[in-house]
Amino acid sequence: MKRLDICSLSSSLAVLLLAAAMPAQENPKPLTVETIFSHGPVIGTPPGGLAWSPDGQHLTYLDGGELIDLDPGSGKPHVLVSRAKLATLTGGKASEQDRDHRERYGMANYLWAPDSKHLMFDSNGSLWIYDLSNGTGVDVGLSGESSGDDPKFSPNGEYVSFIRNHGLAVVPLRQPGTPTVNVAGAPNPTILNGEVDWVYREELDTKSNYFWSPDSKSLAFLQMMEENVPEYPITDWIPTHATVNKQRYPQPGDLNPDVRVGVVSAKGGKVSWVHVPIEQGQDYIPRFGWIDRKTLWVETLSRDQKHRKIYFADPGMGTAHSVLEISDEKFLNENFDVFVADGFIVLTDWTDGHNQLYLYKYNQGKTDSTNAELEKQVTKGDFEVGDVYRIDPSRKEIYYASNEGSALEQQVWRVTFDGERKQLTTGEGNHEVDFSPLGGKFTDKYSSRMEPPVLELCAIGAKCAVFWASRAIESLGLRAPEQLEVKAHDGTTLYATLLLPANAPSAASVPLIVNPYGGPAVQTVLNRWSDALLFDELLAQHGFAVLHADNRGMSGRGREFAQAAYHNLGPVQLQDQLTVVDAVLAKNPQLDAKRLGWWGWSWGGTFTLYAMTHSDRFRAGVAVAPVTDWRDYDSIYTERYMSRPMDFPEGYQNFSVVNSAANLKGRLLLVHGTGDDNVHIENTVQFVQKLIEAEIPYDLQIYPRKTHSISGADVRTHLFSRILAQFEQYLKPPVQ
Repeated sequence: MKRLDICSLSSSLAVLLLAAAMPAQENPKPLTVETIFSHGPVIGTPPGGLAWSPDGQHLTYLDGGELIDLDPGSGKPHVLVSRAKLATLTGGKASEQDRDHRERYGMANYLWAPDSKHLMFDSNGSLWIYDLSNGTGVDVGLSGESSGDDPKFSPNGEYVSFIRNHGLAVVPLRQPGTPTVNVAGAPNPTILNGEVDWVYREELDTKSNYFWSPDSKSLAFLQMMEENVPEYPITDWIPTHATVNKQRYPQPGDLNPDVRVGVVSAKGGKVSWVHVPIEQGQDYIPRFGWIDRKTLWVETLSRDQKHRKIYFADPGMGTAHSVLEISDEKFLNENFDVFVADGFIVLTDWTDGHNQLYLYKYNQGKTDSTNAELEKQVTKGDFEVGDVYRIDPSRKEIYYASNEGSALEQQVWRVTFDGERKQLTTGEGNHEVDFSPLGGKFTDKYSSRMEPPVLELCAIGAKCAVFWASRAIESLGLRAPEQLEVKAHDGTTLYATLLLPANAPSAASVPLIVNPYGGPAVQTVLNRWSDALLFDELLAQHGFAVLHADNRGMSGRGREFAQAAYHNLGPVQLQDQLTVVDAVLAKNPQLDAKRLGWWGWSWGGTFTLYAMTHSDRFRAGVAVAPVTDWRDYDSIYTERYMSRPMDFPEGYQNFSVVNSAANLKGRLLLVHGTGDDNVHIENTVQFVQKLIEAEIPYDLQIYPRKTHSISGADVRTHLFSRILAQFEQYLKPPVQ
């Protein structure tokens, strides 16, 4: 379960935002739901599909229907592929689910070839190779999939590979007619050869399940056997004759996919399977790859997510041996990325209490028998290492993000294998970067709470230059929320923000809306731009105060803070939120303690229901796409915190809000998309049934075909109008 950007204004290609910080006007034009959602992004449609060419000489992105090439040397842009040509290489109508998956999981619409002279476009499953020298495109393959086909070039550029009919296909580009060879075809839909299934993609952040060998002669792939994984029916009721898409979806305690790693020639033939000692139908293989042209590394994770191992494997012999293991008494950090090459292994782990970088060494000449020895904990301190952007074994350098200096911010750093560190980004706030393959240059998406993101081209040790700008936003009159720090019951500092209406001097005149996420692996109170500020400001203009707080059990604050969620999905989180609410009420007499509201999405929706069934303090609430019974969510996420139902039955009983529905206090609006393949609509249906049995009134809003994101200008306008109306009707009127 990943946090959903509740006010996301981006399209599938729009992943970057930009705007300069503007002071609030004295008399700004009032915001409306239509202003925010109905006419596209308020700040304009940002560029997407940012990519460096392998030689580092091109930085490309999609903007306004064109592919733009930014010269990294001069910083000057030019049109690389025109709008007319791009229209013939991309497009095609994708389903709601495919559009959602491409955006949610960051699936690329185009790729650079290894020679930096060609591009491959993925037009909803139709693959085109575009020659930059003459401006022509050639159709080289058809995956038949609008998302998840995972096209790649081989390292030497002579082959293209992709997923077709759940199997692995290869196109030899130099062979006449460029025939498609099914090198590892799937015999039936329950076998996935190289394809990533939903639960691995969503909960293990697995981007790909196959990889080319360095010599371009073989491919390693993960086979997922899903015959024993239960199916969930996602129904489309819009056609006259309803259709059903059956999704393989393991729930807590269910069998997981059987998995194994195989290697096959680029020309097809017999698969060589590697024996890795895992419990089939239980354990996971989150990552794997090539050490050299003959040797693989394979990462495994136990079902209880307390044990993580790395194996070195010889696919020719089919053997594997463990080289290192990491364990935790509760659960491991959910970042499973690993770098293995040139005698080094780099990974992150929170053994010392914070997620840090660790460097291991192994004997390159004896990969069949070597162990990995800890060389050094490369980073150490009261901070968290985030994304690892680049590792350069030749220069023995690691480029990474961390919140060192402030738990609310993120900067980018470089550290040597010896532990010498240097901060590369400047400016308070949040920085997310993308390095050139050759190093030296990078793009920086920088923002702060009141400064929408700026997209810059930077060189290490030199100044950065902005290369994309948005529409001005000074007319919106956005105001900065107050930053708060509140002590939890155990003394832990909790961070929060409070946005008050501009003019509310009288006591108990302002209703307060609590809007947390609250769930694990997410941090929301940050010095970073969030589009949610727009709707918060709208609520404030309507006379509401809006509170956001990060409770224990969330991320960004170390292992102990995160592991507060272990066997505790509800009590500790609500305790912290109420602590912050009480602190805010005590400090701000204009707030009315009798008019409290709560709303949230996904885990935040679940949290809304937990608060309204475990407290009588909330007069109105909105729960969007909530999990109402933890037995209904997926195995990987839920068992990380709750173990299996057979191992922790009391937790599944006490923390599943469906079991406390009869205790609901306040007026509730439930919202769900019928096409939600993440949190299934059965959660809302089951909660509604319990409300009916308890004779409790409720409001329900269904969005046909919509996924977990409930996206689209018309739908978002309707949804947020409903949310506003819910609080206007049931929270704003004074208590008699």
